[in-house]
Amino acid sequence: MTAPAVEGPGLRTEYPFTLPRGYVDEHGQVHRTGAMRLATAKDELTAHADPQVRQNPAYLSVHLICRTLTSLGTVAPVDRFVVEHLFASDLAFLQDLYRRINQHGHTEADVTCPGCGHRFVVDIAGGGGPEGG
Repeated sequence: MTAPAVEGPGLRTEYPFTLPRGYVDEHGQVHRTGAMRLATAKDELTAHADPQVRQNPAYLSVHLICRTLTSLGTVAPVDRFVVEHLFASDLAFLQDLYRRINQHGHTEADVTCPGCGHRFVVDIAGGGGPEGG
């Protein structure tokens, strides 16, 4: 159902991330780290044919995130149920990540320190911190 992530010279197709809160599974385990791949034309096209998306356009992002998440902790599979049960802040994070990697090709953002005015780049996908937080 999903295309395999392929890394080639100069082409990055999969992006690791750390969720702000994390998905809590049925055993109470929190899953925060994962990876998202670049979307394909097929991902975008099939989204518009999905009956749930056609009934409720808000499901478009859920559909696209389901198709492009390649991992989330030890959850298998990462399906619609999992995405629907994410905290709203984590869904918003993944929507932003999807937009950044598919429109800009990276997960970096230019920021300015409010205290000293120093400008620098941060990776909004997270820095691979501890799984639990």
